[in-house]
Amino acid sequence: MGNTTATRPLRPWTAPTASDPVVATLRLPGSKSMTARALVLSALAGGPSTIAGPLRARDTELMAGGLRALGAHMSITDDDRWLVRPHPLAGPAHVDVGLAGTIMRFVPPVAGLAEGRITFDGDPQARTRPLGPLIDALRSLGVRVESPATGSLPLTVFGTGSVAGGEVVIDASASSQLVSGLLLAAPRFDRGVVVRHVGPPVPSAPHLRMTVQMLRAAGAAVDDGTPDVWVVEPGPLTGRGWEIEPDLSGAVPFFAAALVTGGEVTLRGWPRGSAQPVEQLRTLLHRMGGEVVLTTDGLTVRGTGVVHGIEADLSDVSELTPALTALAVLADSPSRFTGVAHIRGHETDRIAALAREFTGLGADLTESADGLEIRPRPLHGGQFRTYHDHRMAHAAAVTGLAVPGIELDDVSCTSKTMPEFPGLWSAMVTGES
Repeated sequence: MGNTTATRPLRPWTAPTASDPVVATLRLPGSKSMTARALVLSALAGGPSTIAGPLRARDTELMAGGLRALGAHMSITDDDRWLVRPHPLAGPAHVDVGLAGTIMRFVPPVAGLAEGRITFDGDPQARTRPLGPLIDALRSLGVRVESPATGSLPLTVFGTGSVAGGEVVIDASASSQLVSGLLLAAPRFDRGVVVRHVGPPVPSAPHLRMTVQMLRAAGAAVDDGTPDVWVVEPGPLTGRGWEIEPDLSGAVPFFAAALVTGGEVTLRGWPRGSAQPVEQLRTLLHRMGGEVVLTTDGLTVRGTGVVHGIEADLSDVSELTPALTALAVLADSPSRFTGVAHIRGHETDRIAALAREFTGLGADLTESADGLEIRPRPLHGGQFRTYHDHRMAHAAAVTGLAVPGIELDDVSCTSKTMPEFPGLWSAMVTGES
């Protein structure tokens, strides 16, 4: 039940090599992070909501399917917006999380507000992703949850139609989603919630800021003024129109193409005030040899064809690690990335997978507990395993721009966040975009 990756056929793909500088103007799909949060807030609101520019990919389709299974009504308008009409939440229901951390961490708190039995399961690798802190937190807030002793999928939530709420202490060092999941549902808890994080730093802080920003936009009262403490007051959420930004994490491989080839890539539709970590990306790409400019046309990255190695703490932008590693193996000097121990628990152990696959292409990478050290040397083609991980496929595509003969064992995994990726990428490289 829910093991969809096991039945999806593999799709081998040869990463195209660029013979000229890449020059492209693109309009990419919407942010996965924003789409997921907008769906949850819309399902919990007091009236209808619309979501413009949503990401239409496996993760978000499964998120919509999970909320629909709980009772939310969803449809697509003539102008391709999602229309979400809230409805009383109820089971019995089954939620297929696929391999999406957002679903397995955002929807169980919502299920506590439903009446009935809600089961959760997903792809085989999903059962290895950390859920224990969320399960313990829900239990302390009054929700009955059954799960394996490992604190992982599959799990069952026995909803009673309400959640008492209150104060909870959690170690969210494995994922900021553990906090975001509690915060998004908290306005509907009887007493709201006070979440206190105790442990190593919470990674991906920009995603937590996005959660708080979107909660406030939906009418919630949120206090995040004390470090590692978030307070959400009980109260109604307002149905509204959501405008989803282009996905920054999905854009990074395309921007990296400008650096590798000495080209120029523009992402259209980028807002002046972004909820995503644009400044961190701008700084990182600049240090690696690129120029990043935000204009009325969009966000533009220019490269010289020379990539520089850097040392960087990527804890706030860990999703960028695979693409930046793909740049680093092509650089003119060594790189060292730290602060990303938690990505060992993502779709795969990304640190180990990156080290293994790039070493197989001739690179010199060393794993550390929380990152990678990369010492560039000549590369050659070969097979590159993706481990059902979309970011691994993106990394292979970036390096393949400069190294002929990189054969991905499966590019279909990019459907998780960007089904159009193979076609968009090939069109960009050949100058057809």
